Amino acid sequence: MSEELAQGPKESPPAPRAGSREVWKKGGRLLSVLLAVNVLLLACTLISGGAFNKVAVYDTDVFALLTTMMLLASLWTLFYLLRTVRCPNAVPYRDAHAGPIWLRGGLVLFGICTLVMDVFKTGYYSSFFECQSAIKILHPLTQAVFVIVQTYFLWVSAKDCIHVHLDLTRCGLMFTLTTNLAIWMAAVVDESVHQTHSYDSSHSNTSHHRFVPDPERAGSSVGGDCPCNTAICQIFQQGYFYLYPFNIEYSLFASTMLYVMWKNVGRLLASSTHGHGHTPSRVSLFRETFFAGPILGLMLFVVGLAVFIIYEVQVSGEGGRTQQALVIYYSFNIICLGLMTLVSLSGSVIYRFDRRAMDHHKNPTRTLDVALLMGAALGQYAISYYSIVAVVVGAPRDLLGGLNLAHALLMIAQHTFQNVFIIESLHRGPPGVEPRDTTPKEPCHGLTFANLDALHTLPACPSTPRLVGPSPEGAQEAVAVILAPRGHWRRRCLKDISLFLLLCNVILWIMPAFGARPHFSNTVEVDFYGYSLWAAIVNICLPFGIFYRMHAVSSLLEVYVLS
Repeated sequence: MSEELAQGPKESPPAPRAGSREVWKKGGRLLSVLLAVNVLLLACTLISGGAFNKVAVYDTDVFALLTTMMLLASLWTLFYLLRTVRCPNAVPYRDAHAGPIWLRGGLVLFGICTLVMDVFKTGYYSSFFECQSAIKILHPLTQAVFVIVQTYFLWVSAKDCIHVHLDLTRCGLMFTLTTNLAIWMAAVVDESVHQTHSYDSSHSNTSHHRFVPDPERAGSSVGGDCPCNTAICQIFQQGYFYLYPFNIEYSLFASTMLYVMWKNVGRLLASSTHGHGHTPSRVSLFRETFFAGPILGLMLFVVGLAVFIIYEVQVSGEGGRTQQALVIYYSFNIICLGLMTLVSLSGSVIYRFDRRAMDHHKNPTRTLDVALLMGAALGQYAISYYSIVAVVVGAPRDLLGGLNLAHALLMIAQHTFQNVFIIESLHRGPPGVEPRDTTPKEPCHGLTFANLDALHTLPACPSTPRLVGPSPEGAQEAVAVILAPRGHWRRRCLKDISLFLLLCNVILWIMPAFGARPHFSNTVEVDFYGYSLWAAIVNICLPFGIFYRMHAVSSLLEVYVLS
């Protein structure tokens, strides 16, 4: 007895060891977050300071910081790839939910466009090399290398749950994520500066151009002007600014994937769920749909492109045609947002009749998707509420004021109901999986043919596992096959709704991302708040609204696959 009592305390250390490991896991995450916050604040300070001419921070300082960050992030990425290749046991698990093929495909597409932008930017700065700092040419070249390395890294490693050098990996992933956020911030600030300069030029009796170079940012490191008189120089200049939206989306896509990898560092997955996911091996677009959603979505997409071109041409032309362009722009958006709101509501109603079980398993990717949808929508909420106050309190009684008010109200409703539909869709289980009934029941023996309509009226007599298969998985598959015709129309409707909302979100992303700014063309808010305050509101909130549209596209594609 005394020996057993003596041996008892010796077997207890494993529990505290696991607890201390969990505590240090939180400590490692805290260390990496503190590193990211400090680096991001430094980058934010330099980028925002370089946007103002009165601050003695030149754009060369910003380029030097971004180039250094991209080089360090690229070196760490190469180190990670070499380490995982040399150590096969470094990644014992892979998260099936992380890095779906459509997200990685979008990353590759935006990465290719970013590489084209870097070529244009290199050609632009090389056109007047004699008055430029060398860092301005080195920066796009370094970014091209960074994009290539990072895209390959995320393509092959987005699902990794690495289990070696945990703290170093967390810090490296957070630093790379911060580098992408700094690139995104620099692109957004540069775009805002050019939009502001364009507005100032159009209101000083000069011709309105979409992008007017700011002398402090397009000039040399000492603020001197660099002439861009040749045709090739102007092509490079216009080209790389029109490609900025793709660079912005690339940085945000990469940031979301890096965050999921950071959450998966040291994560343990059960053997039963290892490699399990809802993504089918083969996805066929327009399969099992009524074709109403895709056709209507394509029609709105084409009409939206025509409206966007008309808006850009008329707003960039004579001032007398600006109001006509705004009426066309607001009318299309009101129709599109109204249809999207009704369709999202119909999708939520269909889910009231859906018998699929809710998926409550731990899923960092889904948690991040929901947080980004809710957080990014706040940007458009803010702009809409500011517009509502300006229209109602300012009391403009013309047609444009009414369209502006209707547009703001529908924008709020559309974001709200679309978020409800997407979030509920992401939490649904795969088709055919119904909620489990845990109440004890006695099996009914002797059934050779099961009439489902009759069985649903007999809750005490479910079909026995021996009839449908030797395992619970076989029973679920058989029930899914039998119930498929009953829920077939619901799945078709959900697929149509997903494709329709997807196409509408694409066109609503294209318009603001490529320069549509009715917030400034319509002078109601500018006159009410003043240009400085209204420009600050739009320049801060609109990038989140643009990101919301593209992130909604990614989420809706996943909803389409899971429906």
